Amino acid sequence: MLHSIRDVAEAFGTTVATLRYYDELGLVPATTRRARVRFYDDDALRRLAFVQLWHDDAMMSLDHTAEILAGPRAIEHWRELVAHRVDDLTATIERMRQAIDALTHLSRCPRDDPLSCPVTAERLEARVTKAIKG
Repeated sequence: MLHSIRDVAEAFGTTVATLRYYDELGLVPATTRRARVRFYDDDALRRLAFVQLWHDDAMMSLDHTAEILAGPRAIEHWRELVAHRVDDLTATIERMRQAIDALTHLSRCPRDDPLSCPVTAERLEARVTKAIKG
């Protein structure tokens, strides 16, 4: 069964423009065209689901998603790509936890001026020391 680009966009929560872009990149080629309208079969829908899984859910770049879609012969290091992405996300999560800790403290700090806060002063001093001493 074939599905129009508009139906696919609606069903997958994306836009027609995104599907056209994925087609241009070779990520999710349309199965066929009729009167300039792209249509997708079930295999193309699974490929779109794969792109969404890797790009949207796993936050992989479209380039890396395309490499992975090219198949195991085309990319022997896909597990390395995934492991590297896990490392990147883990580092991002740690930075976000630090940001939450800093902001939580500032929002609860009894001092009216954040520069007079001893905890903030300690963090500032550590930052200055690190910057100067490398």
